[in-house]
Amino acid sequence: MEPQTWFSNPTMLNVWDYAVLFVFLAAMFGLGYWHGRKEESTADFFLGRGSIPWWAACMSFVATEISAMTIIGVPAIGFRENWNYAQFFIGSAASRVVIAFLFIPAFYSFNCTTIYEFLKHRFGSQTQYAATTFFFVTRVLASSVRLMAACVAVAVLIGWDKVPVIALFVVVGALYIGHGGIKAVVWTNVVQAVAFLAAGIATLIYLLANIEGGLSAVAAAAGAAGKLQVFNWGPSVSEPGFLKKFFSDPNIIWVAILNGFFGSMAAFGTDHEMMQRLLTVETRKASQRTMLLSMVGSFVVLMVFLSVGTTLFVFYQQHPALPLPAALDKIYPHFTTSVMPAFMRGLVLSAVILASIDSPLSSLTAAFVTDIYKPLIKSDGDEAHYLRLSRISICCFAVLLGVLAYLFSHVDKMLWVAFKIGGVTYGSLLGVFLLGLLTKRPANRANIVAMTAMAVINGTLLYLSEIKVFPLGWSWLVILGTLGTFGLAWVLGPLLDRDAKPAAD
Repeated sequence: MEPQTWFSNPTMLNVWDYAVLFVFLAAMFGLGYWHGRKEESTADFFLGRGSIPWWAACMSFVATEISAMTIIGVPAIGFRENWNYAQFFIGSAASRVVIAFLFIPAFYSFNCTTIYEFLKHRFGSQTQYAATTFFFVTRVLASSVRLMAACVAVAVLIGWDKVPVIALFVVVGALYIGHGGIKAVVWTNVVQAVAFLAAGIATLIYLLANIEGGLSAVAAAAGAAGKLQVFNWGPSVSEPGFLKKFFSDPNIIWVAILNGFFGSMAAFGTDHEMMQRLLTVETRKASQRTMLLSMVGSFVVLMVFLSVGTTLFVFYQQHPALPLPAALDKIYPHFTTSVMPAFMRGLVLSAVILASIDSPLSSLTAAFVTDIYKPLIKSDGDEAHYLRLSRISICCFAVLLGVLAYLFSHVDKMLWVAFKIGGVTYGSLLGVFLLGLLTKRPANRANIVAMTAMAVINGTLLYLSEIKVFPLGWSWLVILGTLGTFGLAWVLGPLLDRDAKPAAD
């Protein structure tokens, strides 16, 4: 597409929609600027010196967990499939309890700036560098998919091509995070959480008001179509092909709970983008409270946007003359622009844009500066040098995410793609963290071998499953990676790390 046609696509938005967006953006950037003033050190820039109240950190955690991927992807799942996706939350909720009482105390006891510093204290620098590298690969790829999904939705809403939308998000993210660091991120997350909850609830109210029969009609029509099915018990043991079906279907309840537990433990406990929010509060107890209460916020958001998807299904059943988008992954932004009235369109647009602006730039930069640059490149710099480098790094990571988002821009089923990317490496990260937290086993070189081996194995399994050679559901990858990394490092530790000292009591 030529540059002169980038901004000429049709849009239903009017001045009232843009006015709503302006109010939310002004509130977000105002809060971000005010709370992000006077950054004098990397402790300020990456942790906010423990100045964030727990309730704000909790809203920031939920906003980061949800992101634009949920706002766009979960309604599409509710529209196209059913409520099986909710099964993952059972395991996810259990994982948060483990993180609160196993992970968080360890991170606070070592006063970590990034969670990978814990691995340095527990095993050695080599494990820290390996984990940081895995984090970079996982977070950059998964966040690029998230950014791509958000930009596609925003492009549909405002009538722009995806290229200028991606460029806009890259510039805006680099500016506000580069200015205020993690404090700016957390306080803008608070505005984002309010925006997407308001948008989801407003959409539900509008849909129910325009469906003949209201809520009872939704329940009847969606139930008859199987759209309200929550639990998928899978095939019976006596059924032919039981094992193939069991291992290839990620929505079977036992698999979904296991994946929700291991996947969330990896995503929340070993990914610094999420854990960084929990380290901004002053005390360990406040951080634990933040993690436990995030269960409530995340569950409410999940229910709202699954309900949006199901209600959209019934709405289009009752209005068959209305056109559907070519790609059903875009059903929510398509409905917003083609059906919803002014002001409400602006509310949904604001939710998607605000959730899109949030990015991993702060956590990626924290990991680079703390875990790579300081120990390996320049250990004698002053705080002004590291702070200047942090701002430059944020700009570089922003450009990288934008380029990769463009390359991912033609991928279908976006929500699942983000999960599959994490499935390859998250297990390696979680396995080595659990080895450090649950045992006193010496390991360092063994960890690198185990992490790399399981990432290669999981990447191969994912590829074989995608080309239909080996029927394995992607949700098994994190589980296999975790158990494999833990087991390999445990066995290889005494062989490869004979000179390592046992962990202190």
